[in-house]
Amino acid sequence: MPVPDIFKAATVNEPRAQHAVSSRSLQPLESGEVAIKITATAINPVDWKIRDYNIFIKEFPAVLGSDAAGEIAALGPDVSNFAVGDRVFFQGIIGRYDYSTFQQYCKMPAALVSKTPSNISDEQAAGISLATVAVVTAFYDKSGHGLTPPWDKNGAQVGNGKAIVIIGGASSVGQYAIQLARLSGFEKIVTNASPQNHECLKQLGAHVVLDRAHSTPEDFKAAIGGLPLEFVFDSISVKATQLLGVEIAQATQSGADKVVTVQSVDSDAVALGQSKEPKVEVKQVLGLGSSPTLRYLSEPLVKHLGGEDGYIAKNLFVPNRVHLVQGGLSAVEQALTKNKEGVSGEKVVFRPNEGAN
Repeated sequence: MPVPDIFKAATVNEPRAQHAVSSRSLQPLESGEVAIKITATAINPVDWKIRDYNIFIKEFPAVLGSDAAGEIAALGPDVSNFAVGDRVFFQGIIGRYDYSTFQQYCKMPAALVSKTPSNISDEQAAGISLATVAVVTAFYDKSGHGLTPPWDKNGAQVGNGKAIVIIGGASSVGQYAIQLARLSGFEKIVTNASPQNHECLKQLGAHVVLDRAHSTPEDFKAAIGGLPLEFVFDSISVKATQLLGVEIAQATQSGADKVVTVQSVDSDAVALGQSKEPKVEVKQVLGLGSSPTLRYLSEPLVKHLGGEDGYIAKNLFVPNRVHLVQGGLSAVEQALTKNKEGVSGEKVVFRPNEGAN
C-alpha cells in the first residue's frame, strides 16, 4: 500500500477561504514515522476556528484537520511496532500540513499512533484522539489539575472518596471526561446535559446528570452530597459555563480551588473566582499531544487506549456516536457547517478517500 506521489487534499488557499480539493504530496518519512491512508477524519470546533480566525496558519495553501483514523501505508526507518495495513487512529499535528488530516494521506510519529481495536469502526475511532488528549491534559498535566493518570501506579484510585463536576457532559470532550473520571476512580461524577442524553451519560459512568437548562450551583452541591469536590472541568468553556463552574466550586466550599477549561479563560469568571472565599482559579489547557511537554502523557495514552488489550477493546472507553457526512473531501464545508451549527452527543465525521479509485 505505497503512498501515491500525488493525492487529494482539502486545502484553504487564502485567508478565511472555503476549502477546495487540491493535489499535494508528502515529504519522505523520517526516523520513527509512519505514513497513513486516512479512512475517516472527525471535525472539531478548532478546525473551523482555525479557518475563520486565521490562526495556526503560517502559509498557504493550508491543510487543516487533526483527528483521524486510517491504515498504515508505509513505515519509516526505526519503526518496528506497526505493519503495513494495520488499522490506527491518532491526533494530527495542527499547523504541520504533512501531519494534518483533511487529506487522503498523512504521516505521523509512530509513538503517537494507536492501533484501532476490532470492536470499533474507523469512523468511531476517528473522533477519539483530539478530545481525549484535551481531557488528559486537563486532568493529569500540571497545566490542568495534575492528577496521577489511571495507567500509573495508584492512578485508578485518585478519585476514591471524592467528587468531580464535568460541565457539558454530552459534548465530545465531556463524554471522554466522564469516562476518564470513572477510570480515575471518582466516587461521584456529576454532569449536566439535555434530558435526551441523560441515559447515555449514565451508561458512560456519570452518577448524576442534571438538566442543562435548569441546574443551579445548589443543585450541583446537592448532587455531590457532601463529598470533597476535587475540581470542576468545563468541557464547553464559554462565559456562562465558566461562571457556573466558579459558582459551583464556591457553593460547595469543600476544597475545590480551580475550574479547568479548554477554551480561553473568561475575565469575568476570573474576577468572580477572586471575589470571595473560597478563591477559585480558572485555568485553560491546550491539548496538543505532539507537544514535547505532553509526550509523557500522550505516548502512554495511545498504548492504553488502543490495541486488543486496551481500554477500548475492554469496553472501558467508548467512542462518541458518529454523524457521518457523505461526499469525501468535497464535503468538508458541509461537515464544518454541521459542527459549527452544533451537534449533541455525536461526532461529525467524513471519509477523505470516499469515492477514490
